[in-house]
Amino acid sequence: MSGKLRHYLLILTLLTLSLPGLTQTVDLSNSLNAGKLKIPGDTTWKKIEFGANLNQGSFSSNWTGGGVNSVALGLFFNALSEKIKGKNAWRNDFQSQYGVVRNKGQQSRKNVDRIFFDTKYNRSIGAKWSLFANVNFLSQFGDGYNYSAAPDSTDVKRKVSGIFSPAYVTEAIGIEYRPAPYFFIDFAPGALRQTIVLDKNLYVNTPDQNNYGVPIGKRVRTEAALIQIVANFDKDIVKDLNLKFRYLMFSNFKNPGNIDNRLDAMLTAKINKYVNVNLGAIMVYDDDQSDKVQFAQALSIGFLYSF
Repeated sequence: MSGKLRHYLLILTLLTLSLPGLTQTVDLSNSLNAGKLKIPGDTTWKKIEFGANLNQGSFSSNWTGGGVNSVALGLFFNALSEKIKGKNAWRNDFQSQYGVVRNKGQQSRKNVDRIFFDTKYNRSIGAKWSLFANVNFLSQFGDGYNYSAAPDSTDVKRKVSGIFSPAYVTEAIGIEYRPAPYFFIDFAPGALRQTIVLDKNLYVNTPDQNNYGVPIGKRVRTEAALIQIVANFDKDIVKDLNLKFRYLMFSNFKNPGNIDNRLDAMLTAKINKYVNVNLGAIMVYDDDQSDKVQFAQALSIGFLYSF
């Protein structure tokens, strides 16, 4: 087991122990428990889910079709809680993924890595509208590398990211529209976002994307938004098939025409109580990273347990 994977498991263990209240719940058919949230009055909803995906392939030495022996392991841990009391609501959402793949003749390589946390307070001003204040964090667990295509070896690699390199912290105050328990849109003029790159030497390996927008020699860049929009959807669209997505648009005062966009989507099909299939995709457009749209996709089957 790699050091980064052990680091990931340690963080998840500590997080689980530090959030004992989240374990006091039952398995629910809908990830946002839409039926319960429709009940008038105060409600409390909590859920934890974790899982693992394992993929393996091997070929005999005389396999004429060609191929490379490989093994891949992915882990994820999510925790979500929402409490409504009168006109007040507090929502906490933690999501994490980490995966590695190892091909024969190579060292382990990371193929997925994400830490996401959002905490938000809402004050209702109508049946579907509320004022909100939230703090959001996005980063990763371990270092990321670009590998040379020739020769195919991890000895030829460039570090292009790491924990807190980059990381994004956003503070926002605005108005929320929630037409259904499983969908909401947040509008936040004047939101603040800090882009953090702790590794001051990272720019040497990332000349094309200009150090994620952080000035060379600095570790933090702060931007004020002309407008930030977040749309969040999480629902079982049919039985045993859940669609979850989060879209972010950020336009800053300095360059309002250079709009940052990010979409995280996950489609999960439940085969039985403990086995599921996941199809995930991420699309990013941020001119501080690239002048083209970035896209990542993953398909996996594995173990899922929720409580």
